[in-house]
Amino acid sequence: MTPYPTSLELSGQDTLFITWNDGQVRKYTFRELRDKCPCATCREKRGAQAKPPALLPVLSAAELLPLTITAVKPVGNYAYSIAFGDGHDTGIYTLEFLRELGCTAK
Repeated sequence: MTPYPTSLELSGQDTLFITWNDGQVRKYTFRELRDKCPCATCREKRGAQAKPPALLPVLSAAELLPLTITAVKPVGNYAYSIAFGDGHDTGIYTLEFLRELGCTAK
């Protein structure tokens, strides 16, 4: 039997808790979820060569604010789409992937 979420709970300013049908509760930080985004653009950026250290990154106004989650929506019966306050919303997090991320809580 594949585990599936029975509840999702935002806690504080940077944490998501997911309770699974087998009773396991996992804790995810917003930063971890954003950094591990499975969308093609993010995977490509993670695999790209690092820029020379002499260059300074240009940040958008949204990137200067604390990271937030603005929406979590189910995608069929197999995943969730997570929208972040920095405007990024193209990652589809499968249940299997979410189960691998985070750490056991409570």
